Amino acid sequence: MSYYTSLTGLKNAQTDLNVIAHNIANAETTGFKKSDTAFADIVSSSILTDPSLTTGIGARVSAIMQEFSLGPIEQTGSALDVAVNGEGFYTVVSPLSGETAYTRAGSFSVDGNGYIRNAQNMRLQVFPVDASGAITSLTTLQDAQIPAQNTAGEDFAGVTIMSDGSVVATYADGSNETVGVLALANFISPQGLRQEGNASWTATGISGAASYGQPGSGLYGSLMAGSLERSNVEIAEELVSLITAQRNFQANAKAVDTATQLSQTIINLRT
Repeated sequence: MSYYTSLTGLKNAQTDLNVIAHNIANAETTGFKKSDTAFADIVSSSILTDPSLTTGIGARVSAIMQEFSLGPIEQTGSALDVAVNGEGFYTVVSPLSGETAYTRAGSFSVDGNGYIRNAQNMRLQVFPVDASGAITSLTTLQDAQIPAQNTAGEDFAGVTIMSDGSVVATYADGSNETVGVLALANFISPQGLRQEGNASWTATGISGAASYGQPGSGLYGSLMAGSLERSNVEIAEELVSLITAQRNFQANAKAVDTATQLSQTIINLRT
């Protein structure tokens, strides 16, 4: 029995090491959110078992929880770098598959067709606006696309994402045009989001469907233009956790070794 009990401890320590290693590896990944491993004990008992004689038979991983606390904000000065100071995710959509993903990594650029996209070529989603820049629908999202020319026929000169989420295009004649307002998504249970890599997530039945709002309204965080949110991994904390996980692994390995020695002693006595 002690072999299998210690084996569960070894497996759990290995899982803990894997999670910590993943956190450390992404310490410099923009918008990354660290994970923590939660464990639960396993007990062997039944209705006929004396509670005072109940024996534990090991441990298991109960959950690997993501921590969505705000990471440090780094100023970059880039017009299309943006950080959320509070709750909310950017919504991006793949032009090929139509898949919708959510991210905190706010480094965007403009492609040759005028679409604002991230490094994975997924298009940023915004609320539609009227000619005056006012939002016309909080339930409809569209790709953020900048016209190559304005109504006067002037060429596109630059684009900026404002702190209220307005995506403002500038043209050669000095005029400005709001092409949309950046939509922030929020979830009832962010821990239920499925990690997809590239510091992005997709919705699941556990997370619930996304609800959308304008930056700075209600529970949605405001935007910090010209900035990026860095990983929320604390290296010092992870190194301490790494040492703890290593000690746990060594202790369980020692328990297996001790059980082996006891078994060998018993065998020697009988022979």
